[in-house]
Amino acid sequence: MRVLVTGATGFIGRALVPKLQRDGHTIVAWVRAPERARDQLGDAVDLVRADAGFDALVAAVSRVDGVVNLAGEPLVGKRWTPERRLALETSRVDLTKNLVRAIGVSSTPPRVLLSQSAVGWYGDRGDERLTEQSPPGDDFLARLCRGWEDAAMAARARGLRVVVSRTGVVLGKGGGALAPMLLPFKLGLGGPIGNGRQYMPWIHIDDFTAFFAAALADDRYEGPINAVAPQEVTSRAFTAALGRALHRPAVLPAPAFVLRAIFGEAAIVLLASQRVEPRALRDRAFHFAFPELGRALASILGR
Repeated sequence: MRVLVTGATGFIGRALVPKLQRDGHTIVAWVRAPERARDQLGDAVDLVRADAGFDALVAAVSRVDGVVNLAGEPLVGKRWTPERRLALETSRVDLTKNLVRAIGVSSTPPRVLLSQSAVGWYGDRGDERLTEQSPPGDDFLARLCRGWEDAAMAARARGLRVVVSRTGVVLGKGGGALAPMLLPFKLGLGGPIGNGRQYMPWIHIDDFTAFFAAALADDRYEGPINAVAPQEVTSRAFTAALGRALHRPAVLPAPAFVLRAIFGEAAIVLLASQRVEPRALRDRAFHFAFPELGRALASILGR
């Protein structure tokens, strides 16, 4: 299968592209910085410049069998000012709308679209058990995810099978949410986030890429799917497991008021609780290589 990937140079994209190549797929990457993309992705990936215009995007989607949409500005790291909110919406909702519009006018549209979303779709839900059929939240992040998913689902009207991944925290080497946690823990300064009782859905990056590879080829995958590991953990349990994996204490909390002072409304990404279960993946008998957090962290940290 020939597959167009947006966000190919991001943390997830850099893991997914070689996985798809090993499975025999040919990759076309839609990129903003071709030189950097070539260094990161290698010579076997065909590159399409994001600044080449809409016609170039139409031509690209007309030559592929599937599209994987991973693009999006990072949610954490900056306060959600009006300008930042606009950047988050543009890089997710508007980009996805533009991608689906290109598919709609392509001469030979692809058969399948896999598009990212996030467990933030559910909002802050405490200890309520959440499946793909649970209603959405109503904070900014939940509304952002709803717009993102709606934009992708519009491709169904063009005859595509659409899969939307409501992704938890993706754990892997060399980036993602885990990377900024390691230094404080190695210095003995790690600990629970907020009160530590909020649920923190997670998934090992190898399981995430295996899920996307399966969803490309298997028609049973369709609609929203929770991309989270089966083991439920709270923030306190997560940081305790990370401390054990690093042989460091995990007792110094990051209080909610401090996080809100630093990140403003964006702190909800760290403080919200989503007790999400991977029901759709279970129904499809998806095999998790890393269903348990301790084993996942050990594989990443080499312990």
